[in-house]
Amino acid sequence: MPVVHLVRHGQASFGTDNYDLLSPRGGVQASAAGRELARRGVGAPMRTPVMVSGSLQRQRRTAEIIAGELGVDGAQLLTDERWNEFDAHALVDSRLGGAGASGGLTSQEFQVELDAEMRAWIDGASTSWVEFSGGALEALRDIAARTPKGSDAIVATSAGVTAAVVGELLGLDAHGVIALNRVSVNASITTVISGSRGLSLLTFNDHAHFIGEGDLLTNR
Repeated sequence: MPVVHLVRHGQASFGTDNYDLLSPRGGVQASAAGRELARRGVGAPMRTPVMVSGSLQRQRRTAEIIAGELGVDGAQLLTDERWNEFDAHALVDSRLGGAGASGGLTSQEFQVELDAEMRAWIDGASTSWVEFSGGALEALRDIAARTPKGSDAIVATSAGVTAAVVGELLGLDAHGVIALNRVSVNASITTVISGSRGLSLLTFNDHAHFIGEGDLLTNR
């Protein structure tokens, strides 16, 4: 059966002028995720994976680094904007009163505000959360459908997208989705299998490849 590995991007550049760039640590994390996938046999001879990412720089660069670790030609990388993350900074800014309002927050303070705004977003009357999570689930179904049996797909995406997909698969409410998003580790691997009964979650937020490497264990 096809196996889809959702890899959260490596650490981005929180607190800088361009959050979307991978930090130096983020690049190392992405390399570690690529080596872990190689250890699992992904990218072995005759098992070239289908590779896709969102269009965000941090997602695309993570995919490129993983492809390099697996010996996959970067020209084979696909782009699908349904894997793009929601704009967390815009959500928090709107909660705090306007553009740039979140700029002075620490990572921990930012997470508290994001949790609260996500809850309002998911539970609110707006259809945008349904569209976001539904689009991500549709993208997962599409990549699973185009992956041959016995082969793998790798998706470089983000915490919110992965939380939304897992929430849909497990039937979680807003609190559950927010909890998943909160604990997502940079360059962690979430694995979904596609079988006769549809999509099933195998693992979530696997970051065992960082055991013994405490400086690589980050959430933002």
